[in-house]
Amino acid sequence: MLDALTVAVSAAALALAAWCGFAAFRDQPTKDWHFIGMAVVTLLALVQLVIGVVQLARGEKADEGATIFVAYLIGAFAAVPAAGFLSLAERTRWGSATVAAGAVVLAVLEVRLHDIWGG
Repeated sequence: MLDALTVAVSAAALALAAWCGFAAFRDQPTKDWHFIGMAVVTLLALVQLVIGVVQLARGEKADEGATIFVAYLIGAFAAVPAAGFLSLAERTRWGSATVAAGAVVLAVLEVRLHDIWGG
């Protein structure tokens, strides 16, 4: 895994969490610009997913096994989009809070991915 990419995904996820958390604090639902932020974070997670799968295909090994590594990669990729879809159903401050929580989950998954790979 690329450590710089893991840090970038984590930092972007935490920035999104702070941004959406602040919106929830101000009693605002998710807005269009929040979805742009979610798209950026999701794109970074997609890049990480592709790089992780390519590294496995090239013969590199995750310390705790390829299956769990790929499962965590897919979960990390899906965390923010799932929270974004849930926020569409809840057009109150709790939609923003849901996205903030999903972004925090992504940051935690990134730490775990680093551990699984052997960091």
